[in-house]
Amino acid sequence: MGPVDLYTIVSGPTLDSLAAVSGHGGSIEAYRSLDSLVRAGVQFVGTILLAAVVLGLLQGVGTRSVAKSRRSPIISICVGLPSLLVVAGLTGTGIILVDTSVGIFFAIPLVVLGVAVLPIAVAVGFTAVGRTVASRFSTDGLFVGVFVSALLCGLAGTAFPATVALISFTGALGLGASIRVLFGGFGAARPEDRTVPPANKI
Repeated sequence: MGPVDLYTIVSGPTLDSLAAVSGHGGSIEAYRSLDSLVRAGVQFVGTILLAAVVLGLLQGVGTRSVAKSRRSPIISICVGLPSLLVVAGLTGTGIILVDTSVGIFFAIPLVVLGVAVLPIAVAVGFTAVGRTVASRFSTDGLFVGVFVSALLCGLAGTAFPATVALISFTGALGLGASIRVLFGGFGAARPEDRTVPPANKI
């Protein structure tokens, strides 16, 4: 079973059902109906702007999260994938609740959670992937990584299933690394930060 088949079985019906229930199916279908070159251009520019805003506003945490995701991507994905599913599920529930009689009171916190977390996770994940690819060509700058990640996202824009797969992967990678950085900040992140009894000091 290939990635396209997996998208058709899982991602396609899930996105269509969520969009139909929430009343935003027209927006997704309109985006999917755009020319592939237009989608590629939109995603290229959007990735650069998103990464610039996130890394500019969260310079310390953002840079450490990118480094963390590159050092141990498997662990970051294992942490980020279930977290991404939870955040995406809560956000989707909030979008659905907006159009129901339950009211916006319960929907606003859920939607705000998704709007605050998902873009940061995707930006961190894309930047990490871009820097990893760029390092193969003997360059590893942050801005180079952002540009390469934008190119990758633009290329994925030529096929909608590829876009969904890439955003899901980078979102899980970035969210897992960000969670590890945030929770790791409560302890000693480096060996020299640990407290040593005076008698054992050299």
